[in-house]
Amino acid sequence: MLNRRLDGLGTTIFAEMSALAVATGAINLGQGFPDTDGPEAIREAAVQALRDGHGNQYPPGMGVPPLRAAISDHQRRFYGLDFDPDSEVLVTAGATEAIAAAMLALLEPGDEVIAFEPFYDSYAACIAMAGATRVPLTLRAPDFRPDLDALRDAVTPRTRLLLLNSPHNPTGMVLTRDELTAIAELAVERDLVVVTDEVYEHLVFDGEHIPLISLPGMRDRTVSISSAGKTFSFTGWKVGWVTASAPLVAAVRTAKQFLTYVASGPFQYAIAEALRLPDDYFTAFRDTLQAKRDLLAAGLRDAGFEVFQPQGTYFITTDIAGLGEKDAFTFCRTLPERAGVVAVPNSVFYDHPDAGRTQVRFTFCKKEKVLTEAAERLRGAFHG
Repeated sequence: MLNRRLDGLGTTIFAEMSALAVATGAINLGQGFPDTDGPEAIREAAVQALRDGHGNQYPPGMGVPPLRAAISDHQRRFYGLDFDPDSEVLVTAGATEAIAAAMLALLEPGDEVIAFEPFYDSYAACIAMAGATRVPLTLRAPDFRPDLDALRDAVTPRTRLLLLNSPHNPTGMVLTRDELTAIAELAVERDLVVVTDEVYEHLVFDGEHIPLISLPGMRDRTVSISSAGKTFSFTGWKVGWVTASAPLVAAVRTAKQFLTYVASGPFQYAIAEALRLPDDYFTAFRDTLQAKRDLLAAGLRDAGFEVFQPQGTYFITTDIAGLGEKDAFTFCRTLPERAGVVAVPNSVFYDHPDAGRTQVRFTFCKKEKVLTEAAERLRGAFHG
């Protein structure tokens, strides 16, 4: 029998919504993957790597040297952080593997992990696989700011690790410098390790992305995780990375080598080039997604949804109570037939689902014409 600690609803609902999209011809705004590929030059770099025989066999366990160097340079370029590419950078099979390896490496059975809910569904599974206990700290609408007093109260002698995600999926909340400073001070005071999921680091529309590892006292107690999928629109390549102190990287690598060992060899060379794209790429990428956010948000409001404007990521959380709906799970299961659009209920991302009972997540990382058509369908269904 499946261990119930791993039997999360998140993965199940994604599969169900994907099947509904195919069966009904609905527009899929439920799953967070772009409907366009990233830069052509980076695709060609992957093709060239294949042709040149780079990465077609097992790459080094830490990742290919050009990519590790590029990750190190990226951290210095954008955040002023220095990491030794030979000992403080680890390439992983996407951020999901990095999170799994970090949980397996840093936790012992019985440890407690505090994570903000709603949370990405792999967090629950990875914590469970490590034999640890998940302690959710609920983020509440409309602004989804963390209650720092509640966070402090949640720390017990068994608390080992904080698992943070900023910009935050699914709410789009971006932690402020003051919030990060308070979290860092708590981590130092209580001798906690912090794992930070920063895959949306280049998709901050309001505010700024500040890596927790850059704050005082955090350099040797933070595992910083990111990936190429969201920033360069190559989610299928599964190239992620860890930056941390050498002892923490060594620990995560110990677990990682028994997961995939290595992955994405030729793509690693291409992502090394992607990370060195000029600033104009990153600015244009953000601005394009911000325009799409605003386009879909306006359409959702016109259709009668309450919209919680995200500060980052490419997801919008809405509330359906104003439409006379009481349960997002039921709503999302019937939405493809009613409106020809697929969305995801936020309740699957909570340990306490009542906190998100009427919340629905839409993604805006799609072509503008797709977003416009989805908005028109929703207006027709609910404001016809």
